[in-house]
Amino acid sequence: MSPAPGREEILTALAAVDDPELRRSIVDLGMVGDVDIADDGRVAVAIKLTVEGCPLRAEIQKRVSTALIAVPGVTGAAVRLDTMTDAERAAMRGGLSAGLDVSSPFTDAGSATRVIAVASGKGGVGKSSVTANLALALADQGHSVGVMDADVYGYSIPRILGVERAAVTVEDLMIPIEAFGVRVFSIGFLTEEDSPVIWRGPMLHKALTSFVTEVFWDEPDYLLVDLPPGTGDVALSIAQLLPKAAMIVVTTPQLAAQRVARRAAAMADRVDLPVVGVIENMSWFIAPDTGARYEVFSGGGGQALAGELDVPLLAQVPLEPAVALGGDSGLPIVHGSPDSAAAKAMRTAADGLRTALAPGATT
Repeated sequence: MSPAPGREEILTALAAVDDPELRRSIVDLGMVGDVDIADDGRVAVAIKLTVEGCPLRAEIQKRVSTALIAVPGVTGAAVRLDTMTDAERAAMRGGLSAGLDVSSPFTDAGSATRVIAVASGKGGVGKSSVTANLALALADQGHSVGVMDADVYGYSIPRILGVERAAVTVEDLMIPIEAFGVRVFSIGFLTEEDSPVIWRGPMLHKALTSFVTEVFWDEPDYLLVDLPPGTGDVALSIAQLLPKAAMIVVTTPQLAAQRVARRAAAMADRVDLPVVGVIENMSWFIAPDTGARYEVFSGGGGQALAGELDVPLLAQVPLEPAVALGGDSGLPIVHGSPDSAAAKAMRTAADGLRTALAPGATT
């Protein structure tokens, strides 16, 4: 039988345990409290959660218990969950934001995050569904990805990604919620599901400023920003808050929709947001019984828009019932039906986006 481990062995094991939302070692975050080791190898550890009733308390407890049991000499593990004091939370908050530009973590010249605003000329073209599935496709390729739901009046990202709980805050720092490996923040985390958001421009700008400066994004490889349709205040605020951002435009095939989408691109040009690609959604429908392809809408809008803007058509996404069903059920098609034509098109879009943003590419 192995001798009982020492405190340093226990702390070394716990250092490998990450907080599931903050993605930092619980030791580095100051979450490990008292450590008691009995002569017979039984270990008792206190873990300090950021808030009482932390929604991920069971997951944290499981991770800690698993790490402790794996230490040679440990014969049993007891994990007690406590709550941080105000001073301990303040210390954690300071550590998380150390070295970050408090005005915006994405404006610094050294930031490696590529910020992509996803825009459309009008509603109903599937922009939010495209944003969510594009984010999942990028994450599946091994990238760290964040999604900022800036569609304040018509937010739908939480439902599409199956997020049903409120966000946690550490002092004044809001923590995104992770879904399918993607970090997400939305006004929907701060309001009731059926409550309308009735704000004028200054309130919108203040909220979006908070989304940029008071959310712990942790410098992802990509930050996708789901804009509201049209060319209103939110797009202007994003251009001011995220001046290094680029834009992709989502449209449907009909030429009338393409002309409206052209206005979103024109707005981007006026505020110095380079458009790097177009995604055409609902391009065609393939009958499941015969395999026949039907262009439900008059075709060519996406290619025409890409040609006008001199940018690539990143993908043509077919019209599939599974896309809508996945959004309603919180299981986006990239994960829910990965072999479907729509999911493959979204992965093609992710590949095209990475190429368009590669060093040396024109943006």
